[in-house]
Amino acid sequence: MLLEISDLKKSFRTPDGSIHQVIDVPTFSLEEKAQVALRGESGSGKTTLLNLIAGILKPDSGQISLSGQRISELSEPQRDGLRAESIGYIFQTFNLLQGYTAIENVLLGMSFGPGVDRDFAVKLLTRVGLGEKLKHFPRQLSTGQQQRVAVARALANRPKLVLADEPTGNLDHKSSREALQLIREACRENGAALLLVSHDREVLGQFETVLDLEKLNRAAQAVHDS
Repeated sequence: MLLEISDLKKSFRTPDGSIHQVIDVPTFSLEEKAQVALRGESGSGKTTLLNLIAGILKPDSGQISLSGQRISELSEPQRDGLRAESIGYIFQTFNLLQGYTAIENVLLGMSFGPGVDRDFAVKLLTRVGLGEKLKHFPRQLSTGQQQRVAVARALANRPKLVLADEPTGNLDHKSSREALQLIREACRENGAALLLVSHDREVLGQFETVLDLEKLNRAAQAVHDS
């Protein structure tokens, strides 16, 4: 099993001082090279869950294991290192560095991992249809093209797992379908598992395996039932 979660909990303190539990996931697992979509409405904890898996956030309690390594027990620098080497993250807002070109955005992502491989970076950008726009800055690219740079960057360090948080949320209907197909194909070609969260029915309809995050997350159930 590539990813295993057990008894995972995460809470945040609200402005009024009370504690709001966002994540309470008893169990979840993902096999190597699997492609799974999580259905999650606003407030279901989907972004928090992905950030916990990526090691951006540390859980209050519980375990997250990636290839047998317990992410939740690592220090922040260790989590940063594991994320750089083993996890690719496609954000809804892309998070590209505006002062860097497409190729530089991908190379910079590589610099935090095993090392810079310019040939592979060019190959990835060519694969996503940007071979002629390597030196374009994000502001010179369409929204769909920026998303393609984000896909290439997520795969730059040959991760075992790609996380995608509403990756088509800023795209039009046609671009959304193309982007989703590209993400899935690129993950398959590079041997990466894909865990995508979305509330878009059309996006979810493209996956063979769709799980309801609210059913996995007891904290979301509590909000729904209240």
